Amino acid sequence: MILAGRGTEGNRVCGLSQDEAAAVVPTPLAGRGLLLQAGERLVAVDPASIGITVDAEATARAAFRYGRSAGGIPAALRALAGTVSVEPVVSVDEAAAIAGLQRLAPELETPPVNAGIRLVNGQVQPRPAVPGQALDTGLTVAALARDPGGVLADGVLELVMTTVQPAVTDAGPMVAAASALLSSPLHVRAFDPIKDETFDWAAPPETWSEWLTAEPDDSAPLGLRLSIERGPLENFLNAQQTALGSGRYLKLDDAVATVQNAIRQGTTQAMVRVFHHDRQHTVQPGETITSIAWDYGVPYPYIQQANPGIGDSLSPGQTIIVPSPDVFMDYEPVYGKRIVVSISQQRAWVYENGNLKWDWPVSTGISSSPTWPGIYQIISHEPNAYAANWNLWMPYFMGVYRPIPGSDFTNGFHGFPTRGGSQLLWTNSLGTRVTYGCILLSDDNVQQLYNWAEEGVIVEIQA
Repeated sequence: MILAGRGTEGNRVCGLSQDEAAAVVPTPLAGRGLLLQAGERLVAVDPASIGITVDAEATARAAFRYGRSAGGIPAALRALAGTVSVEPVVSVDEAAAIAGLQRLAPELETPPVNAGIRLVNGQVQPRPAVPGQALDTGLTVAALARDPGGVLADGVLELVMTTVQPAVTDAGPMVAAASALLSSPLHVRAFDPIKDETFDWAAPPETWSEWLTAEPDDSAPLGLRLSIERGPLENFLNAQQTALGSGRYLKLDDAVATVQNAIRQGTTQAMVRVFHHDRQHTVQPGETITSIAWDYGVPYPYIQQANPGIGDSLSPGQTIIVPSPDVFMDYEPVYGKRIVVSISQQRAWVYENGNLKWDWPVSTGISSSPTWPGIYQIISHEPNAYAANWNLWMPYFMGVYRPIPGSDFTNGFHGFPTRGGSQLLWTNSLGTRVTYGCILLSDDNVQQLYNWAEEGVIVEIQA
C-alpha cells in the first residue's frame, strides 16, 4: 500500500495498492498538452502523437518506493500539511517519436529564401537571402530518450533545429536583368478555349518585384537565372481566378509553372489555360440521354460513361453528370486559330487572330450517323485515311473527335472520298448532309486546312 501523502501530478494515490494506483495514473502526459518549440515558434500537440506516454506502472512503483524509503515516517508527517507529489515516469517510443515529428516537420520548419530583387523608390536593388530552419528529428529524439523527465519537466519539448542556407545568397549580378523585366507589369492572359474568351490580369512592377527571386542555373553565363517565388504568385492567380465563376478554374500548379518559365526566358508575358468542371444536369420531362448530350455538345456515350448504370431511360428530377468539354482536349489548345462548323447552315468558318480567313460550304453526317455538336480540336493528320466500315479512302483527313470514349474510330475533316480505288463520291453534295459523321470539304479547301491547322487547333461544331 502507498503511504498517506503520496500523489502523482495531482492524482492522489495514498492508501492504494500499486495495481490500484497504476489504474488511476493517466496515460497521456498527466492530462496536459505538450508544446513543441522551434525557435520562437510554439506548436501544441498531443504527447501520444509523438510517442510520449506516462508509464503508469512505473509511476505507481515510484510512489510506493518513495513512501517506503525516502518518505517513511517523515513523509507521513509532511502529509499532515499537504500532499507530496512524485513526478510521473515518462516513456518514449523512439520510432513513434521520429515518425510523429516527421509528420509535423512542415509545420515546424522554415524554408530558406533565395536572394532576390526588390524595387526601392523606383530603383532595382538586390534583396538579401534568408536562411531556413530544418528539424533534426534524430538529435531531438535522442536527447528526449536520454532524459525524458528532465527534457519535459516544463511541458515544452525544445526541438533541435539546423540552419539551411539558401541556394542563392547574392542576387547582385542579376540586377541588370531584373531592371529590364521590371520595366513592365507582369501580364498573365488566361485563355478559355471552350468559350473562346480571354482574361487579362496584370501586377504592377512595384508589386511583383517582391516576388522576383534568383535561382541556380549552370547553363546561364552568371550561373543564375531569375524566377518568381511560388507563394505570392499562386496567391495572385488564385485571387484573379474568382473572375472565372464557379464553373471554371485554373490548374494552379500548371499556371504557376507557366509564369515562372516565362520569367526564366526573360519575358513578362504568360498565357495560362482555363479549365471547366464537370456539370450536373437535372433531367426535365421528355429529355433523353441523346437529347441532353446534343444540347450540351457531348457525344452521348461520354455521358453514359460518366454515369455508370444509368441505363437508357431517365426520370424527371434525376441528376446526372455531364463531363467537362476538356475531356476532348488531347493537345494544348492553339491560341489564335479556330474552326467553326455549323450543322444547320452546312458551312465552315476559319478564323485566325479573330479575323475570318476562309468561309466554305461543307457536308456533315446524315441523321442516322450525325456529326455531333461540341467543342473539339484537331487531333490527327493522315494524308489518306481508310474507313473500313464504309470502304472509303478519305484524303487529307484531320481527326476531330472520337464518338465513343477510348475508341480508335475518329470523325474529322476530309476531302471527297473514293471507293474501290476509282469511284469518287459526293462531289456535287457540298451543302447537304451526306457523310457518316465526318465533315466534308472540297479537295482544294481541305488541303489548305490540312496545311494550316496543326494538332490542338479548336474545332467548334454548332448545331
